[in-house]
Amino acid sequence: MISKFSISYTIFPEHNKRIENHHTDDPVAAETFLMQLLLTGARIQEIRHDGVPLDPNQSDRMIKIAAERIASRLIRASLDMDYVEVRHRFGFAC
Repeated sequence: MISKFSISYTIFPEHNKRIENHHTDDPVAAETFLMQLLLTGARIQEIRHDGVPLDPNQSDRMIKIAAERIASRLIRASLDMDYVEVRHRFGFAC
């Protein structure tokens, strides 16, 4: 059975050419994994949904959501705010 989401990525792309794959059926888990890839500087090769590559707009949207979640967490920690205030002041969803 094909996982709902499959993310192809390369860790340490400057030194490594090996492409790894992460599989999950949960869209939130996929976004959380994308957050980890963004934080570590991994190269995101492709995002698939039900075995079909997402079009650029869809994959960009998932990456944008992951980046906004990172920014929201950083702002909450640095400015000691709750998620409601971060959303109100900065417009980031948590």
